[in-house]
Amino acid sequence: MKSCTEYLWFNTKKKREYINITQQVEDIVKNSGVKEGMVLVSAMHITASVYVNDDEDGIIQDIDEWLDKLAPQRRDYKHHHTGESNADAHLKNLIMHHEVLVPITQGKLDFGPWQQIFYAEFDGQRRKRVVVKVIGE
Repeated sequence: MKSCTEYLWFNTKKKREYINITQQVEDIVKNSGVKEGMVLVSAMHITASVYVNDDEDGIIQDIDEWLDKLAPQRRDYKHHHTGESNADAHLKNLIMHHEVLVPITQGKLDFGPWQQIFYAEFDGQRRKRVVVKVIGE
């Protein structure tokens, strides 16, 4: 069994961004030499997410608007009593989750049509990372 761990670093220009990281993950899988296995891609911060979906501007905008309805920016969150102001980012993380697991078949990500891996930043403009862990043979 082989394993490989690499980190992707982000420091977004905006507080909220959606970044397609599929190519970076594919490169890590290729360099790992794993032909059959799994890749775990996980945001290492509680105000960011990793998810799989279509790389289409309309759906990304729909996701963003949907998240704002479910976890809007408000001043009355209990978390804000601690001196923080990012409770909505924590809630968005819970909705979108922090990681994905993608199968590797014949050395490639085994996706369905249109599937891509995204890093979603909900409280950006500071340095954050994602772990990419490849395991297999």
